[in-house]
Amino acid sequence: MKISEGCDRLCTFCAIPGMRGKHVTKPIEEVIREAKELIADGVRELIIVAQDTTYYGLDLYGRVRLAELLRELNELPGLDWIRILYAYPIHFTDELFDALTSCNKILPYLDMPLQHINDRVLKRMQRRVNRKDTVSLLDRLRKELPGLVLRTTFIVGFPGETEAEFEELLAFAKEQRFERLGVFPYSLEPGTPASRLEDHLPEDAKQARRDAIMEAQQPIAFEWSKRQVGRELDVLIDSPDPEVPNHSVARSYADAPEIDSFIRVKGKGLRPGDLVRIKVTGADGYDLAARALSSPR
Repeated sequence: MKISEGCDRLCTFCAIPGMRGKHVTKPIEEVIREAKELIADGVRELIIVAQDTTYYGLDLYGRVRLAELLRELNELPGLDWIRILYAYPIHFTDELFDALTSCNKILPYLDMPLQHINDRVLKRMQRRVNRKDTVSLLDRLRKELPGLVLRTTFIVGFPGETEAEFEELLAFAKEQRFERLGVFPYSLEPGTPASRLEDHLPEDAKQARRDAIMEAQQPIAFEWSKRQVGRELDVLIDSPDPEVPNHSVARSYADAPEIDSFIRVKGKGLRPGDLVRIKVTGADGYDLAARALSSPR
């Protein structure tokens, strides 16, 4: 669901914009109108994303209004799931917490791109957050949203990042045990403020740091997958399985399309867009296997 300008891409049963351009809030009324149109076309999952989703409304209304938008979307008939991506920590308000805990269509899934955890690196990145407040926010999210699946992304090899600062980030990833985690080596883009910083790291050093965090994350993710075996979940069917007859590719609340894992569901007569109750029967690395327990709805 596009809530800022510069968005350019939609998929069939959810809405995912690309993220470009400056902060320009789309009015609440326009977002609701677009949501109603998508629901009328058969959309069952809305994905809320912008350059900085928690910033929503600040430029247009003088205050953040994401919580209000989410409450209005939650009341729309015919909608099943609301998923939030790109929610930076800086504008996380008490009102947003209230919406997350009270709106029944908002999935217990949150994408929060932290980028780093060392205070000096965050300052060089021009992020107006610090480690203490970030850890406090993560603790509160875990406490108030039981079963929450947290996705984050890190940038390693930012200009001037020392070995000690990287080790702090690595230790933080191990400590927090994010269910979903991605890591990107810093990429120099001419004309950006970071491109003018000193002490750019060599590419092999950046890649080695990226690999170290992903190596540490893999057993955390695999362990989470194993803990899902035996659970009953609602899943959204995305497509027939191209490899296995009478199977479909599906996603649960824990899986954003195209960036997270998938669930291979055994069951006949399943079509894209169906919501189905399943039981997880196995884990294969990041992905899960399951069998359908109910008829599609």
